[in-house]
Amino acid sequence: MPLAENITHFYEPTSLSCGQTVLAMLLGLTPQNVCEQLGKYNELTLKEIFDVLEKNGVKVSDIKQTATKKEILPKIALLSIKTPFCWHWSLYCNGKFLDPEYGVLNDFPPYEKCFFWEIEK
Repeated sequence: MPLAENITHFYEPTSLSCGQTVLAMLLGLTPQNVCEQLGKYNELTLKEIFDVLEKNGVKVSDIKQTATKKEILPKIALLSIKTPFCWHWSLYCNGKFLDPEYGVLNDFPPYEKCFFWEIEK
């Protein structure tokens, strides 16, 4: 399954399934479907996310970059965000932040630090 043609925002079904929700948005699935396929409803590691994307034919850069402002982000990017409470997965797509917890935003969700990896179309 390649990258979804129309990436749609979803809210995470549980407070710890942001990674599955980002994968669902990228692959055109539902978060519940991704959780069921992985057999996991809690935190995903970067390796787990990369493995699912690779298995589904989605190319992601292996170069981790620091995001300090929106203008440096590529068209589509996987975001790892250090919030005041924990690390959190999010997605940047075509000028919008599609965040599993905060919704569709014009700017970064609350963060202390943010890293990104480019998703190649």
